[in-house]
Amino acid sequence: MTYFKSFTLKRLLSHFFTPSHFKKLILLGSAITLTACSSLGGGSIEKRSAKLSKGIQSAYSISPETANRVSPLIIKSAEQHNLDPLLVAAVIRQESTYRPYVSSPAGAVGLMQIIPRYWQSSCGADLFHEATNVQCGSYILARYQQSAGDLKKGLGYYNVGPSGFENNRKMRKQGKKYAKQVLNHKKMLKNSI
Repeated sequence: MTYFKSFTLKRLLSHFFTPSHFKKLILLGSAITLTACSSLGGGSIEKRSAKLSKGIQSAYSISPETANRVSPLIIKSAEQHNLDPLLVAAVIRQESTYRPYVSSPAGAVGLMQIIPRYWQSSCGADLFHEATNVQCGSYILARYQQSAGDLKKGLGYYNVGPSGFENNRKMRKQGKKYAKQVLNHKKMLKNSI
């Protein structure tokens, strides 16, 4: 039965893709996988989390307790959404300085400052829950990065929303400034690892 399924799938795919397409898809898949884990090297989640935690403590002056607790959440959600964990860590630094119960005047909550009225139905009820918040923030970031087609623009979308970024010059400027700040935080973290 397995042979039949593989054979059928292979025949089906061969109608849509040439051999060169398959090679490109494999290379693309490999590149996406490497993006998610190459910044921290290989190894187990525990090993990469420990490395990330030390970097967060050093670069951002975050307590070991907080960095150790949040690092595995960052690694897991970054992998799930094909993001660089250093980028997710940098967004958390920019948004909340690793304070899980912070709220903004706009109503954004948690580590990645998610606005519940926009994302609660997609992400879950308790956006103050660290794992839920990091998972949701990573989902939003990946979605915006994909729709923007560009990392900096995707970060701008994360900050001011796609509509604000595209339709309001002042908000676009704010989004670009935000992207620059996040990328500076990412660079600091990378230099600390």
